Amino acid sequence: MARGDYRLTAVLAFLLVAGTTAAGWRGGRPADNAASRTVRPPLTGRAAAIEMPSTPNPRATPDAATAGPSALGPSARGSCPAAASACVDLSDHLTWLQSDGRITYGPVPMEPGPPGTQRATPRGTFHVQWKAGPNYISTEYDEPMPYAVFFAPGGIAFHGGSLTMPSHGCVHLDIGSARYYHDHLPVGAEVVAF
Repeated sequence: MARGDYRLTAVLAFLLVAGTTAAGWRGGRPADNAASRTVRPPLTGRAAAIEMPSTPNPRATPDAATAGPSALGPSARGSCPAAASACVDLSDHLTWLQSDGRITYGPVPMEPGPPGTQRATPRGTFHVQWKAGPNYISTEYDEPMPYAVFFAPGGIAFHGGSLTMPSHGCVHLDIGSARYYHDHLPVGAEVVAF
């Protein structure tokens, strides 16, 4: 094989890997009991609902920037054990990531499922089961779930979504925070919702 052929092969391999990574493929497969598992391109009419932020830093998005360490009360901090990687305060509509009890991202605003209904976000200790890419669509609700991080039975996940309308039980985040959670919460990470 000529030297130029090796370079062409390397470039093509790089493009293949970059393309599948950008599409959200991570080589893993969803759990067999997952409620949603079909990946399709976003629906044309819904593209505006899942726009990517203009900044590469999700902490600088307008939604994420509104909450800060001062927004987190002492009772919320005490309600999430230090062993948890992600904390979800359902009362105050805040979530954050932490390591050994030290906040590493957030708190950021979130929108859960409506309390006291069938669609309430469950409370308890869970573990990340699997993750989906930016173009993931729920097969149950036919709704975009960009950067979904599934952590509780029934297809409950962190994902990009509305911060003004209740979810179907998931934890909606602004798109920048959803991408950050997706990139920084590994499978098996502990999630505590209280």
